[in-house]
Amino acid sequence: MMKGAGRGAYTADRAAALSGVPRSTVHYWARKDILVPSVSASKVKLWSYTDLMGLRTISWLRHRKVSTSGWDVPPTTMPAVRRALATLADLDVDLWTEDGGPSVRVDLHGEIFILTDWGPEKLDGHRPLDPDMLNLIEPFQIRAARGPDLQRPRPNLRIVPGKLSGSPHIAHSRIETLAVAALADRGYDSEKIVRLYPQVMPIALVEAVDLERQLTANLFRAA
Repeated sequence: MMKGAGRGAYTADRAAALSGVPRSTVHYWARKDILVPSVSASKVKLWSYTDLMGLRTISWLRHRKVSTSGWDVPPTTMPAVRRALATLADLDVDLWTEDGGPSVRVDLHGEIFILTDWGPEKLDGHRPLDPDMLNLIEPFQIRAARGPDLQRPRPNLRIVPGKLSGSPHIAHSRIETLAVAALADRGYDSEKIVRLYPQVMPIALVEAVDLERQLTANLFRAA
C-alpha cells in the first residue's frame, strides 16, 4: 500500500471537490507550504482524509466572519492555523469506520475539538470557551461550491479513510461512486446499472451518481 494511503489518498481534483475548497486554492496552499499534501508531496500529489478537514479549516479561519454574538471576527492568524493543522494531523483516522466516526470541530482561535458524549473536548480533555465552531465533517459551503459530508455524503454512501483509499463508496461494499457514475456517463440508464449491481439497493446507485455530479460541479464552479 502507498505510504499514508490508509489515511485516504486524494488527487487535487478530488481533494478540492470533497472539501469544497477551489482547486486553485488547494494548489496555492501546497506551493506556499500552508497545507502540503501529506500522502505524496511530489510528482502526483495526494492529500489525506485529515487534509480534507485541514483545507476546510484554513478556508474558514482565514476568512472574516460574524460571531453568533454579532461581533465582526477578523481572519485567524497563520500561526494559529498551523497549530490547528498540526492537531488534525495527529488525529487517529482508525476512529472512522463504515458505521461512523467522531465529529471534529475547530473554533475561531484554531483549537480543534472532538465531540464526545459530554460535548466538544480538545485532545487533552479541555472544553471550549468559545461557542463559535465549524464542524469539519458536515457539508461545507464556500461561494458556489458545496463539499459533502465527509462520513456520509449520502444516506447510503460512506467515506472511510482506511477503505478504498478513502474513496466514496456504497455502504458496506467496495463499489466506488466513481465507477457507478462512469457507467452513467457512458450512457447506461438506471435500469442497466441496477442490473449490473443486483446486490445493491437502487437508491444507493442513484445517490452515487448524484454525489459525483455534485463533485464535478464543485470543480467547474470553483474554476
